[in-house]
Amino acid sequence: MNSNERNVVGRFAPSPSGRMHLGNILTAVMSWLSAKSAGGKWILRIEDLDPQRSKVEYARMIEDDLRWLGLEWDEGGISDKGDNGPYRQSLRGDIYAEALHRLEKTGLTYRCVCRRADILATRAPHESDGRVIYKGTCRPCRLGGHACVPDDIPAATRLYVTDDTISFTDRICGPQQVNLALHCGDFILQRADGAWAYQLAVVVDDAMMGVTEVVRGNDLLLSATQQIYLYRLLDFPVPEFAHLPLVCNSQGIRLSKRDQAMSMENMRETMTPEQILGTVACHAGLMSSPTPISLTDLMSLYKKSSM
Repeated sequence: MNSNERNVVGRFAPSPSGRMHLGNILTAVMSWLSAKSAGGKWILRIEDLDPQRSKVEYARMIEDDLRWLGLEWDEGGISDKGDNGPYRQSLRGDIYAEALHRLEKTGLTYRCVCRRADILATRAPHESDGRVIYKGTCRPCRLGGHACVPDDIPAATRLYVTDDTISFTDRICGPQQVNLALHCGDFILQRADGAWAYQLAVVVDDAMMGVTEVVRGNDLLLSATQQIYLYRLLDFPVPEFAHLPLVCNSQGIRLSKRDQAMSMENMRETMTPEQILGTVACHAGLMSSPTPISLTDLMSLYKKSSM
């Protein structure tokens, strides 16, 4: 997963909806290693689009946990370090509105009153959450549908996807080809209540912040193709993607913030930073066993690896 390109910009973009777990830490460490090993910058962005689940105190805990592990960021955080802020998505509405206006000019957006997807739109759509393919219920005549949503009722804004295949090569998962019309369907850009959708926000933020590589869990692999579609419509450069294997609990289910045993709160009570970094390195395949390791030594190990 090493990159020899100059001016590399990576990012870690957690949702402040609870304490981080080992899976979040794996993403943070590997994205930090990838960017810093190439002499690049590492950005901390707070993805607090969901007002019901996001709390500033959780963002502060995330920052404290990262610093405790030795992971310092070059830009971002709740203090808005850097020139590309604000780094909290809840404060970037005007920027998203401008991007939405550009997309509306393509003629590919339309109003939608389908509520379940509207509610979930601010969240990163993990594969294990049970993705539903949108059938075009509210699609207007100009886009091949038959619906007509009145202008005087609350409605989400949805983006029509063309019947084309999106292709890219993931640095970990290899070549990918996805037909969005078959595997995703039209997706939401803004909720009916005005909240911004994850897919639009993450694309706009990564482009505006100069992100060149996105390192995250492979349950977001399908999202990469939706985001590439948006990058192209907005004429933004497409970053490289690297989707990491997930950390699972004893039942083989991907970790969530409800898995207290692997939360940073519990791990910090029983483990040193070096022990956690060793566990991360083992999960990432950099070591055969979870031997404690310093961040400096982990960087050296990472540079020697063929990832």
